[in-house]
Amino acid sequence: MKILGSALFGGAMALAAAGGALANDEKPKYGGSVEIGTVYVTLSALSWDAQDFNWKHNHDTGLVYEQLFAADLSKSVKAGGKHPFIADAWLPSDAIRGELAESWEWKENPLRIEIKLRKGIMWPDKPGVMKSREFVADDVLFAYTRLDESPRKIKGYFDHIAKAHAPDKHTVVFEFKDYFAEWDYRFGYGYFSGIYPKEVVEAGASNWKNVNGTGPYMLTDFVSGNSNVYSKNEGYWDKDKIGGQDYKLPFIDKITYRTIKDEATFITALRTGKLDILESIRWQNVESLKKSAPQLKWNRWLNMSGTFLAFRVDVDSPLKDVRVRRALNMAVNKDEIVKAYYNGNAELFAYPMHPDYVGYFQPLKEMPASVQELFKYDPAKAKKLLAEAGYAKGFTFKTQVCSCSADHMDLLPLVAAYLEQVGVKMEIQPMEYGAFLSAMTSRTLSVGYMMNNGHTNPTTTIRKSFTTGQQWNPSGWSDPKYDAKMDEVYRTKDEATRIKMLREMTIEILDLAPYIWLPTPYIYTAWWPWVRNYAGELRSGAVRPGPIYARMWLDQELKKKMGY
Repeated sequence: MKILGSALFGGAMALAAAGGALANDEKPKYGGSVEIGTVYVTLSALSWDAQDFNWKHNHDTGLVYEQLFAADLSKSVKAGGKHPFIADAWLPSDAIRGELAESWEWKENPLRIEIKLRKGIMWPDKPGVMKSREFVADDVLFAYTRLDESPRKIKGYFDHIAKAHAPDKHTVVFEFKDYFAEWDYRFGYGYFSGIYPKEVVEAGASNWKNVNGTGPYMLTDFVSGNSNVYSKNEGYWDKDKIGGQDYKLPFIDKITYRTIKDEATFITALRTGKLDILESIRWQNVESLKKSAPQLKWNRWLNMSGTFLAFRVDVDSPLKDVRVRRALNMAVNKDEIVKAYYNGNAELFAYPMHPDYVGYFQPLKEMPASVQELFKYDPAKAKKLLAEAGYAKGFTFKTQVCSCSADHMDLLPLVAAYLEQVGVKMEIQPMEYGAFLSAMTSRTLSVGYMMNNGHTNPTTTIRKSFTTGQQWNPSGWSDPKYDAKMDEVYRTKDEATRIKMLREMTIEILDLAPYIWLPTPYIYTAWWPWVRNYAGELRSGAVRPGPIYARMWLDQELKKKMGY
């Protein structure tokens, strides 16, 4: 059982204020096209093949490839529920619906989950790839097995599963070695959980032209660095209940994700109506947009990615010494970053646990003094610790940063200036996203590595960043005792016990300071009022907006009246 509780740290109230609720007599409209600058507006699709274990795969394929589970969007704040659906990869247990799964049930001896699949769902006809046929259990097993056998598989990702099999064409059974707390996320709605047919692999799964799924849209064009174009799947199976009436999905004929690397350009595109939705807007641009385009609708949300400067501890450098890492945390005036750099649009402490993870998250004021001091500006103590570690005269280290992030490109020189005041010099190396990501995954990254990383969910936020051999562990942190604690968390059925364990692990890693822990900014989403049945929701599974977009519609008459 997972909880979200009030999970609406800023999201729900902002959503409610966004005017997303529909008038009682409003009926959906079909047709039209929508242009979207998504949360990842600066990043092109990285890979079309789930077997590559590409974190962005769901984002780009999630209108085409469906999954066993998805968000129950009828529980959204917009619909009168309590969930903002902002989290990058967490669906609370009371907000999960079956997508390709119709129902599921836990059974004992052996410990297993039996999943009944929906009947009558069809793979579309795709010339050169496949003839239309029914979606069946073997398709689920094929996608799961291929993922499990991937040479790029995340360490331990499916180790909890003993066996997967299909007793009949509409039933899939996953047998477990032990109870596993993230079972639904791992194979049900996770980053790599899209279900695709063997015919796509036979044709070439990495080629976008072969992508073919059971979802509401078909991928009909892709230009790297420019756009992904999705056209309506006329044979899509699902419906949505609106105003007590069922409507066939999707409503919009064509959805285009625009890739725009330059911030000024995508802000201008929103202001001039060339983008209908822009999901990620820095606070610096909000007031000018509100003045120049006052009709825009807004949602403000606390970033679901933590910002930090990671220190490699798996190579010889001064940063292997915890005194040095703690000193560099104290050397950075984080309160000033919140007030002056973010103009108050950030939280001093919101990582590695996110405030939306109610119960799991502990405010800074509840943390031990040793953790609290890492967030207080104390250059005198920083110099003292550096001297104790043998670096009274300081040292120099290199930090890589992605040029794709305007925020990081602006923030890192500010961090460097703070460090220079205690004698530590930082060489900054900007990199294009592909090279930046490759540096980490191939372990060729520099001693310093400026990034943000998705919180994901309350367990994975710790596992992926701080346990041995994980792909998203930029510091190279490795401690067998810590790894063992993580394993125990996953095997623990009782959520209250898991919460206690994860709180202790969070305090432990904060104290050891493998990163400079930096503030977490608020982000804004804006959209034009002709986009209906939308209130800034971002994800209905791991980085997957597809089901959200499938339920939007376009008021083309309003758009025309407004002069666009």
